[in-house]
Amino acid sequence: MTNEFESNNTAETSLRYAGWPVVLASFFGVMVSFAAVVPYTFSLFLAPLHEAFGWQREAISIAFAIAAMTVAFCSPGIGHLLDRYPPRRIILPAIVLFSAGVASLAFLGSHIIQFYLSYLLLGIVGNATAQLAYSRSVSTWFVARRGLAFAVTLTGSGVGSILLPLIAQRTLELYGWRSAYLVLGGLALLVAFPLTAIFVREKPTALRCANHPSSEGMSVSQALSSKIFWILMASILLYAFSANGVIAHLSAILTNYGVPAHSAALALSVLGASGIIGRLITGHFLDRCFAPRVSLVMLLLCSGSLILLAHAHSATTGIAAALMLGFGLGSESDVTPFLIARYCGLKNFSMLYGLSWTAYAFGAAFGPVLVGKAFDKAGAYQSSFVMLLSLPCLAGALLTLLLPRYAPQSTPETTLDVLVPSPSTN
Repeated sequence: MTNEFESNNTAETSLRYAGWPVVLASFFGVMVSFAAVVPYTFSLFLAPLHEAFGWQREAISIAFAIAAMTVAFCSPGIGHLLDRYPPRRIILPAIVLFSAGVASLAFLGSHIIQFYLSYLLLGIVGNATAQLAYSRSVSTWFVARRGLAFAVTLTGSGVGSILLPLIAQRTLELYGWRSAYLVLGGLALLVAFPLTAIFVREKPTALRCANHPSSEGMSVSQALSSKIFWILMASILLYAFSANGVIAHLSAILTNYGVPAHSAALALSVLGASGIIGRLITGHFLDRCFAPRVSLVMLLLCSGSLILLAHAHSATTGIAAALMLGFGLGSESDVTPFLIARYCGLKNFSMLYGLSWTAYAFGAAFGPVLVGKAFDKAGAYQSSFVMLLSLPCLAGALLTLLLPRYAPQSTPETTLDVLVPSPSTN
C-alpha cells in the first residue's frame, strides 16, 4: 500500500505527468475568468460610470450584487453539470457568453437596467469560467499533490488580478471606459477558449467510470446533513462578506483617503500578487498540515488587513493592507476545494463546491452594497466602518476551530501516466 502511494506521488511530481498541462491551461483560463475580471476591475469603473451617467455608488454596486447573487443560485447547477459531463462541454460555451457579456458593457446607455442585465448574464455563466469548473478536471488527475495542483490553478486569478486592473486602468486613461470593457472581454475569449479546448479534460480512467473520478464520497444529502459542511459554509460566507465589501471598493476607498489613483490601482495589483504567493505557499502546506489550522491563520490575516486599511492614509499603508488581504484571501480560496474533497470525497465534488460558491456569493453580494450605502450616507468611506468589516472575517476564522480531524485518506490509484492526453480525449 505504501509503495503504491509513493508511486503515485512520484508520478504527480514529474513535470512529464499528463495532469500538469491540464493545470497550466486551467491557470490561464482562471486568469481571465469571472473570478479575476469582475471583482478586481469593478472599482475602476465606479467613478467613470458616475461621471458618464450620474449613477450613485450604491446603484452601481447593485450590479456587483446581482452578479454575486446569480453566481450563488447558479453555482450548484453548474457543479451538477460538471459532475456528469466532460468539463469542456460546460466551460467553452460559458467563455463565449462571458466574453460577450463583458464586451457588451462598452455599449451602455443611460438606462442602468442595461448595466444590471449585463451583470446578470456574467453571474449566470461566471463560475462555469472560473476555478469551480477547472477544479473538476484538475481533481481527477491528482491525489498526493492535489493541494499544489489546486494552488497553481487558482493562482491564475491572482495573476489576472495583477494584470487586468493595470490593463484596464491604462486603457481607460488612454481610450476611455468603453474601450476598457472591450479589451477585458476580448482577453477573456482569446486567452481562455483555445487553451481550454485543447488541454482541459478529465483523467481518462475517470471517464470510464461514468464520468466520476471516484465512486467514493458523500452524497449531496449526506453533506447537507453534516455539521462539518455547514461550518465550512458559514465561514466562507462571513469572510466573503468582509473581503468583497472591501475589494469592490478598494480603489475608491484609498483615493477617498488621499491616496493617488495610480497608487490605488497598484494596490489592486499588489492584492493579486500577494494572492499568488499565498496560494502557492498554502498549496504546499495543505499537502503537509491540517488544513483547518491553515485556514485559521489566513483568515486572521484577512481580518487584520481590514483594520490596517481603515488607517491607510498613505500609499504605503494602503498597499501593505492590500498585500495582507490578498495573501490571506488567496490562500483561503485554496483551502475551500481542498477541504471539500478531503471531508466529502470526489463523488459529488463539483456540486458541493458549487454550494460553497453559493455561500461565498451571498457574502460577496451584500458586502459591496452595504459599503456603497455607507458611503452614500456619510459622503465618505469612514475608518470606523471599515474596521467593523473585520469582525465577520474574524468570526469566520474562529469557526474553523470547530472542524474535526478528517478520516484517513483512501489509498490513491497508482497513476503512472506521463504522456500529454490527445486533444480527442474528453
